[in-house]
Amino acid sequence: MEEYGTGTVKSSNMGATIDEIRDQLLALLPRLHRFCVGLTGSVSDGEDLAQDTIERALRNLHSWEPGTRLDSWMFRIAKNRFIDRHRATKRENLVPMSDEVQDMNCGSVDGARIVESRLTLTKVNQALQTLPLEQREAVVLVLIDGMPYREAADALEIPIGTLTSRISRARAALVAAMGG
Repeated sequence: MEEYGTGTVKSSNMGATIDEIRDQLLALLPRLHRFCVGLTGSVSDGEDLAQDTIERALRNLHSWEPGTRLDSWMFRIAKNRFIDRHRATKRENLVPMSDEVQDMNCGSVDGARIVESRLTLTKVNQALQTLPLEQREAVVLVLIDGMPYREAADALEIPIGTLTSRISRARAALVAAMGG
């Protein structure tokens, strides 16, 4: 991949300019960050994973096929990097979000509601971290990020029926874990 004065990425089949790709990546960052935090269960680990994902994507931008979904490609990179890191460190338990949750921008909300919201968020995150990775990534993409089922199935490279099954099992496990 070489960049020339025109801003066009020179590669075998890339027609997008560097600026267009950069704009797409910037627009994707909040979703990628949520996905990475959901996978790792930690804001700081999620930020590290997102940064690693962006770095890996930029290094391998020549392998992205224009016309395919950049977000699906990025989510696959994040998932694979997470699995690689998880295997490399052989961690048994992931660190819960707890105190790392960024301050909520609630303006006029009273302190009791903020504390209650944080406790609920911590409990939900703990329950989310008990799910198997396959269910957790499906929940993060569909239920947290709001990605359509078809796109999430494509991003995870699984049939849509498998995705719906994972989400169904995850919902039941989360309800049980939350005491409902």
